[in-house]
Amino acid sequence: MNWFSKVLVMTLFGLSTLATRADDWVRPGWLSDCLVNIKESYDNNVFLSGVSTPPAYTVPAGSVAALKNAASWITTVSPKVGVDFAPLLGVTNRQLELSLAYSPDFVFYHDQNSESYNAQRVLTAIKAQNDFVKFNAGNNFTYFDGDRYGPLYPGNLYSGFATIFDRARRRQILEIADVSLQFDYHRWFVRPVASLIYNDMMTEELNTVLPQNRGYQNYADREDVNGGADVGYRITDDFAMTVGYRYGQQFQEQYAFSPDSAPNSYQRILFGLEGHPWHWLSVSLVCGPDFRSYQGDTTTHVTPVKDFHPVKYYGEALITATITKDDSISFKYKYWQWLAGCGKFPYTDEAYELNYHHQFNTKLGFNLGGKFMAWDFDDNLPSAVTRCDLQYTCAGGVTYAVNPHLNLNLGCAFNWGRNDESNLANASTREYNEQLYALGAAWKF
Repeated sequence: MNWFSKVLVMTLFGLSTLATRADDWVRPGWLSDCLVNIKESYDNNVFLSGVSTPPAYTVPAGSVAALKNAASWITTVSPKVGVDFAPLLGVTNRQLELSLAYSPDFVFYHDQNSESYNAQRVLTAIKAQNDFVKFNAGNNFTYFDGDRYGPLYPGNLYSGFATIFDRARRRQILEIADVSLQFDYHRWFVRPVASLIYNDMMTEELNTVLPQNRGYQNYADREDVNGGADVGYRITDDFAMTVGYRYGQQFQEQYAFSPDSAPNSYQRILFGLEGHPWHWLSVSLVCGPDFRSYQGDTTTHVTPVKDFHPVKYYGEALITATITKDDSISFKYKYWQWLAGCGKFPYTDEAYELNYHHQFNTKLGFNLGGKFMAWDFDDNLPSAVTRCDLQYTCAGGVTYAVNPHLNLNLGCAFNWGRNDESNLANASTREYNEQLYALGAAWKF
């Protein structure tokens, strides 16, 4: 066990002692969050690499070779402080919420120093309502202070999913925002909406055409912004069906050394269900056709797709069933067209997640979950491109509430990355196995 792990164990004992005295403190009404999470974990394949013994290669200055089974102990410290300004303004009827929270993560990879980072996260939310109008706005702004260089995968062979976790640890800005304004009229309502995903990558860009940079991971800036409106009808007081329209645009950075990128605009027709059809079931679901329009080629830009005006499918859902007072199941999925974070191409992004929770008693809980993700690059790309990556995840854990202020948790997760392309000589280099184990504590004031 490393020295930081020993400090963690001592900290857990300290938090346990502190928690026994927390009942003497009274949290003011305007302080919505005051907590700290501390976690020690072990990852046996940090880079999700399937390459064991690569051929001769040169690692670009500042980068790191992402070899198979590069393991590390990881310490994560995550405090959070949140303020609700409504009580400070004298509003006590909960028709107004003005919240601001600071929730950073400080992550230390003890055996892979290049992967250590901290995430400076600011969360804001505004909620206001009366009998006829509801307004919601939320913004999650994060600055990741990490390595400025991407890793190098020897031989330029890796799973696309490896880039998700590598990219999340690099220097960047990520902002996600949503806003909606709902007008109610008897059983009908109209809801204008808008959303934003903004990702500004700050890693060094290297020319991967040069032999010494082959396999280096460049990360492209990406953006998705859309707006539109929903019209809904309440089938019951708690359950509604909707039809909506969205117009949006996606941006993908074009590398200086390549003419390829795939910015586009889209229009969606969405049909949805939302609310509680029964008291024990919560549903939020939208789906419908997605009409894409990619930019045409110019002398300085190439859009690498076969069809510039394809019709795709968009779907998103979150369904939660409270089976008994101690048992709940949730299902979440999203299926959409997105742009590769390593540049150049669009792809179909699928994610399906199923989780089960059981509460044995007031203190002990159990979680079990599974997730499947697929990135399919073949659908609308030139025939020379062959890539379809899959990831299967199984995770479980237990939580124990020492008292109302201190929770302990123990968990593990297993990831299997697989290639879904046939007749590839290098298929195994796109595949990996990963094991994650974690012990943590959360102290809440």
